Amino acid sequence: MTQPAKLALEDGTVFTGTAFGAKGEVDGEVCFNTSMTGYQEIITDPSYRGQIVAMTYPEIGNYGINTEDVESGRPHLSGFVVRQWTRRASNFRATGELDDYLTQWGVVGLAGIDTRSLVRHIRNRGAMRGVLSTSELDDGQLVAKARASPGLVGRDLVREVIPSQPRDWQERLNPWARAIGDVRGNLVEQASESANSAGPHVVAMDYGMKWNIARHLAEMGCRVTILPGTVSADEILAHQPDGVFLSNGPGDPEPLTYAIDAIRGVLGKTPVFGICLGHQLLSLACGAKTFKLKFGHRGANQPVMNIDSGRVEITSQNHGFAVSEENLPPELEVTHRNLNDQTIEGVRHRGLPAFSVQYHPEASAGPHDSGYLFGKFRELLGVGV
Repeated sequence: MTQPAKLALEDGTVFTGTAFGAKGEVDGEVCFNTSMTGYQEIITDPSYRGQIVAMTYPEIGNYGINTEDVESGRPHLSGFVVRQWTRRASNFRATGELDDYLTQWGVVGLAGIDTRSLVRHIRNRGAMRGVLSTSELDDGQLVAKARASPGLVGRDLVREVIPSQPRDWQERLNPWARAIGDVRGNLVEQASESANSAGPHVVAMDYGMKWNIARHLAEMGCRVTILPGTVSADEILAHQPDGVFLSNGPGDPEPLTYAIDAIRGVLGKTPVFGICLGHQLLSLACGAKTFKLKFGHRGANQPVMNIDSGRVEITSQNHGFAVSEENLPPELEVTHRNLNDQTIEGVRHRGLPAFSVQYHPEASAGPHDSGYLFGKFRELLGVGV
């Protein structure tokens, strides 16, 4: 027997469907992801903290859930919206069903709505706050709750997802990712050559880091120490890193003054590479500003131009904020640009060994066009090369 559920937006729009996953009520900013696969990686990506995610691909759950394709220890999104969820998985790697997984972790799901209509509405009017509920079904009450939701702007969501203690990363890529790595640029060969030498020590600042980033760094022969994103520059440098990595993470970058100050403190003292939120924080540390996008970039099919090479890369992305072109300081040079809306997708410092990209070269899930960026960072480290 199906149970009704509703998604209400702050502008008064209400979508009615059926519940799956956990039962209850959640609020958050409603966004959409255009990936055809990778829903497990999306569900466990800490960058989705505070968001209700709608998938544009109509059938979700058909290959189930497994124990390898996770990007953190648990789901972090507020709610999950699909056109149709598959009740029985069919894949040799599957160890469970999507519905059971969402129920286990308390993630409220909504199925059976016209996701095309929802996505078009958000594209036209912009991302907005919403409430997803299986318990309260009164439209007026739900819309009022959506309007009372805090949203993303000005909130520090990083503190809700970062680890409490430092740790050393040990895990490497699973065999399926490793096989792809062979195709996309000899990443595995580089790792095997450096595995027997004293590899460089990378301190990874965890602002909500996807685990596949640490897997890539380890696969290149790096010794990876993960630190909570709240630590100071002195604490970072006390680990004597050969390089510092700035991770992805959720929400608005501008309230994260502690992270911006720490990055300023390490610039020029060690190479720095940032991804997504890390890109925004590096830019802010250099004097740039950020702004909120109308509806964000989320999916595995975003075209980006590499300005140096003229090559177009198809990229995996997940962000609702971007670096402002108008306020870009002269010491930063734009290296990559989004071909859909011309926003900045990458920068490098003109005088220091520091660079960053807005998208996800670790490609989990998504295309592997940009995997070369890890090799670029490895070259900057200069140890055992």
